[in-house]
Amino acid sequence: MKIILAAPRGFCAGVNMAIDSLDLTLQKFGAPVYVYHEIVHNQYVVNAFREKGAVFVDSIQEVPEGSVLLFSAHGVSPATRAEAAARKLTALDATCPLVTKVHLEAIKYAKADYTIILIGHEGHDEVIGTMGEAPHAILLVEEEEDVEKLKIDDETKLAYLTQTTLSVDDANRIIAKLKSRFPNIESPPKEDICYATQNRQEAVRLLSQDAEIVLVLGSQNSSNSQRLKELAAETGQVSYLIDGPQNLSPDSFRGDETVLITAGASAPESVVQATIDWLMERFDATVEIKQIREESVHFPLPKPLREFAKTANVKGI
Repeated sequence: MKIILAAPRGFCAGVNMAIDSLDLTLQKFGAPVYVYHEIVHNQYVVNAFREKGAVFVDSIQEVPEGSVLLFSAHGVSPATRAEAAARKLTALDATCPLVTKVHLEAIKYAKADYTIILIGHEGHDEVIGTMGEAPHAILLVEEEEDVEKLKIDDETKLAYLTQTTLSVDDANRIIAKLKSRFPNIESPPKEDICYATQNRQEAVRLLSQDAEIVLVLGSQNSSNSQRLKELAAETGQVSYLIDGPQNLSPDSFRGDETVLITAGASAPESVVQATIDWLMERFDATVEIKQIREESVHFPLPKPLREFAKTANVKGI
């Protein structure tokens, strides 16, 4: 068996920042630290932090008054922030700056009385947060077919935004449909789909051509990981989205295949290595790393944690 190890893969700058933020918050304030929604969409990461004393909640009302609360990487709405303030919570914000960018774009367009078309997945934490910035002005589109159903009062004031973790190809198809129906629709100067999502999708698109099986490390509720699995399947390869080697069966392999391994932006490198070890032990696999893009992006910690971080030991996951 030959393993092609895709690079870049795994944690992006936003996930690294969010994970370090939660680790430092636990060190600074002690357990329990409450987290609004999962810090990132990865079961390994979430379970590891639960063991350290993090409590993940889906409602601000679940957080005792006066407690410490961290907002996850996916961002939250102004209403959620106000609710946290009303409960006198010490709130720290680990929202990815690329998600914040989309929020600010929504605010800008809404203030200018635009109708905003948000391309994204209904119910996703990021979409809920973005729509919460201007619920009166935002319409959600998930599929190309949804574009035909749109009813816009003033087509001269129309703009679109996208969820940061979408499939680039899927988003482009919907954008093309929007531009066809609304030729004057506006968009932000710089696209919303994040650099890491694009880089990981590009690596799968290029490298899966040399493989028969694609293993994507990531959890089922991770949007960007799901897109990697779907992209591999579209190119004709057998593809699996797994949390780790515990989800694999030796019967799924002949033992002489070429296997591409990648990881979604919220999947830690430790599960990638565990999967490689599993294949090496059973199939005497060899590993070749193929680098498609270099990444050097770094996001700063939330301000309340920056001074503390200088003396703390950042363990992460």
